[in-house]
Amino acid sequence: QVRLVESGGGLVQAGGSLRLSCAASGGSIYSIGTMAWYHQAPRKARALVADITDGGRATYRDSVKGRFTISRDNVKNTLYLQMNSLRPDDTGVYYCTADQIPRNFWGQGTQVTVSS
Repeated sequence: QVRLVESGGGLVQAGGSLRLSCAASGGSIYSIGTMAWYHQAPRKARALVADITDGGRATYRDSVKGRFTISRDNVKNTLYLQMNSLRPDDTGVYYCTADQIPRNFWGQGTQVTVSS
């Protein structure tokens, strides 16, 4: 069983920055594969923001390209999301996920609120 704990959310003005972290612990964390960040805006379904393989290859959804950067530290077992030029539509809960085939684990989420 892998436990994921997100942190770093908060309230920020439009144009500001936040850095989210997701610490993984428990179980065989050395076998974690792809990790990802999902975003759930108010009254909307969760949507993939970015993911990164254990080898460091990252992909992003179009709306965050050039503004967000996903990274991971495999020694510290931590996933990051650097969010710059934040917009009000980035508001919502951000969830960290981790694949440990055949299972997929989720954190509890961290709230990000961007004021206009």
